[in-house]
Amino acid sequence: MLALVVTATGAFTGCSPEEKTGGSSGPGAKAGPALAAVDTLTVKGRAPKTGYDRDRFGSPWADTDSNGCGTRDDILRRDLDDVKYRDGGDCDVASGKLSPDPYTGKEVTFVRGRSQVDIDHLVALSDAWQKGAGKWEPSKRIAFANDPLNLLAVDAGPNRGKGDGDTATWLPPDKGYRCAYVARQVAVKKKYGVWVTGAERDAMKRVLSDCPDEKLPTGDSPTAAPGRFHAR
Repeated sequence: MLALVVTATGAFTGCSPEEKTGGSSGPGAKAGPALAAVDTLTVKGRAPKTGYDRDRFGSPWADTDSNGCGTRDDILRRDLDDVKYRDGGDCDVASGKLSPDPYTGKEVTFVRGRSQVDIDHLVALSDAWQKGAGKWEPSKRIAFANDPLNLLAVDAGPNRGKGDGDTATWLPPDKGYRCAYVARQVAVKKKYGVWVTGAERDAMKRVLSDCPDEKLPTGDSPTAAPGRFHAR
């Protein structure tokens, strides 16, 4: 499934953040961009969770790209197939299918109001809070919570089992998606300066060593939300 990046202007750009490149692996293979990027991340211990609250990242699914749709609907439009909208519009997603769900490889149906689909923060807000975000300006936290690079429509079951786990403690059940998943976590943490623990860094390298040509995803959303948005 091709997933398109939503830009800051609400337009869709052509590259999937999950896009994978084939390539050789093994001890003699050169490190690809995602694997090499792991070494650019700061390694520190996890800070206390003291003071964390979802509201510190602003109102859920704020329209930070000013395209007239909330972030949740932007991601549903991007990631679902067979999308249908409420009231004949082109914003509020009424139904669609994850075909397949990246975390399980299965097809999952989305129906608004009784959905089996969640929008996952690949780097969980609580994880980010304990690794730098607790010291950020509110505008940066709001941007982080709504950045399409860090968001993915997924099966609700495994997502809720993930909690605020990082690469060292949780990986998607579908092993075929793990390289793309970890590469996006690396990209998000690099973009926002979120640090990693030693165990997390080692886990990232372990996964990406099996796919050394995996590219580092990119996204052009700004790292500060417009001034009209506020967080505690």
